[in-house]
Amino acid sequence: MYTNVKKEWFGNIRGDILSGLVVALALIPEAIAFSIIAGVDPKVGLYASFSMAVVIAFAGGRPAMISAATGAMALVMVTLVKEHGLQYLLAATLLTGAIQVVLAYIGVAKLMSFVARAVVVGFVNALAVLIFMAQLPELTNVTWHVYALTIVGLGIIYLFPYVPKIGKILPSPLVTIVLLTVFVMFTGWDVRNVGDMGQLPDTLPIFLWPDVPLNFETLQIIFPYSFALAIVGLLESFMTTTIIDELTDTKGDKNREAKGQGIANIATGCIGGMAGCAMIGQSIINVKSGGRGRLSTFVAGFFLLIMVVFLSDIISVIPMAALVAVMIMVSIGTFDWGSIKNLKTLPLSTNIVMLSTVAVTVGTHNLALGVVTGVLLASLFFANKISHFMYCNTNYNEDNTIKTYKFIGQVFFNSSDKFYETFDFKEVLDKVVIDVSRAHFWDVSAVYALDKAVIKLRREGTSVEVIGKNEASSTIIDRFGISDKPEEIEKVMGGH
Repeated sequence: MYTNVKKEWFGNIRGDILSGLVVALALIPEAIAFSIIAGVDPKVGLYASFSMAVVIAFAGGRPAMISAATGAMALVMVTLVKEHGLQYLLAATLLTGAIQVVLAYIGVAKLMSFVARAVVVGFVNALAVLIFMAQLPELTNVTWHVYALTIVGLGIIYLFPYVPKIGKILPSPLVTIVLLTVFVMFTGWDVRNVGDMGQLPDTLPIFLWPDVPLNFETLQIIFPYSFALAIVGLLESFMTTTIIDELTDTKGDKNREAKGQGIANIATGCIGGMAGCAMIGQSIINVKSGGRGRLSTFVAGFFLLIMVVFLSDIISVIPMAALVAVMIMVSIGTFDWGSIKNLKTLPLSTNIVMLSTVAVTVGTHNLALGVVTGVLLASLFFANKISHFMYCNTNYNEDNTIKTYKFIGQVFFNSSDKFYETFDFKEVLDKVVIDVSRAHFWDVSAVYALDKAVIKLRREGTSVEVIGKNEASSTIIDRFGISDKPEEIEKVMGGH
């Protein structure tokens, strides 16, 4: 355990500290912007980002992943803030954390197994588009100075790593922010800066219990929002974990991450912060800047608080163009460019799932809705594909009085009608044998189709025998079926 802790916290000290500093700078405008979206004071988002990052560094299941106030969560809480105010938002944040802890203990992370690869790719591409779109307001109706700074910033980000010696030591996004800030200060260019985003807090956060009545009425108000926040937060955090796993070739613990998100949100609600979750953009910045351990996440949150409270005069002069350049780099690096080339080679259903996830996510700016759409489409396509793998071979005995139907494949809700329609109920036979030794019954719809076929054949005066049931099929057929229960058959056939 000691070795593992040492590796996660102190295995990459220089890289984690430098990358954490870059992330802290990138978090400031994001947190302020998300606070504005949610309709609360900027310090609510900044305190949340500090708290989420610091707590998740200890309690989370994925080293190097950044959690903070996010746009997806801000969109969910807009109506609550508008109709009931900040105090109810803080109460909802506490309840969100509690729900996430409970979901973690019942194994909510297993739901990620239902998310197809096409959905993940669509989610990532949609996020890249949203990150880029979020920068457009900073590039609209501005002077040429902003465009010049952004282009120079991107040049530094991509070219600095090729500088001998120091290019591999210092993260290029951090160098970009420092150089452009110094340049603007010396030239006096009048461009939008971090200070223009909103007033930075000048005090440390304090313990703040929500000032709301502790009764059932309050619970009725906040529970729908808290449950939605809990689901959106976990979904985005799990997706981020998957992406960071792939980027670092390591494995995160999603159940621990779910519990950590809950604990972090409870802590955040107690210091006046809004609910948050993992941030894909900032997490990618962290990894691409050299962050690999929990120390990078802790440093990001710690530096964020120190900078906005004690160094606000310096932070406020950072040109937004520098941060826009960093976020455009993140957008370009996040997008799966290979997915465009693969559109020609991948199955149509896979492409539809990916593109639908992108379209819904970008159209609604709701990451959770996009993922749910992708998962539903992927499930429908899969069910349709699997249903085609069920077929039947038939043969007769020597005198054509006994017919055997030998089914092969999967029998479930989408193939149950096909199973039933295979039988020829008008054919005059002494006996029908239904051989399911190479078939599998998955659900009640499949059992119902079997019962319906057996009962109809018997009504036609044909003897029916079902053979070859495997253990799993036998269990579900015995539990829900009636074809082998004489008393139930009597009821169905009219008792005569």
